[in-house]
Amino acid sequence: MKNLMMINGVKAFIDYEPDDETFRGEFVGLNGGADFCGESIAKLKAEGAKSLSVFLDMCQERGIEPYKNFSGKFNVQISPDVHARLNEIALSQSISLNAAVEKVVNDYIEHSA
Repeated sequence: MKNLMMINGVKAFIDYEPDDETFRGEFVGLNGGADFCGESIAKLKAEGAKSLSVFLDMCQERGIEPYKNFSGKFNVQISPDVHARLNEIALSQSISLNAAVEKVVNDYIEHSA
């Protein structure tokens, strides 16, 4: 599991790069790539703040929304057997397939945090 850091209210996943002994961060939920690196946590935070500022300024200049818009809709491909079984379980509980998928995803999120 990756480490999570907040920089100016935006989440970033952090990895350690053993080859060059640096930390690398990448922001989550942005409409484009904004990554950064540093040899220490303090430098990582400073570089992250700079990277985020440049990204947000560029978006403003170009009239682009900087954050991804999550509509709540996405396609999932699963095996036909899993699909059929999940549908059976949903029907047996008098809920929709979407409600069953949302419950499973919520359970996954809760147990992954």
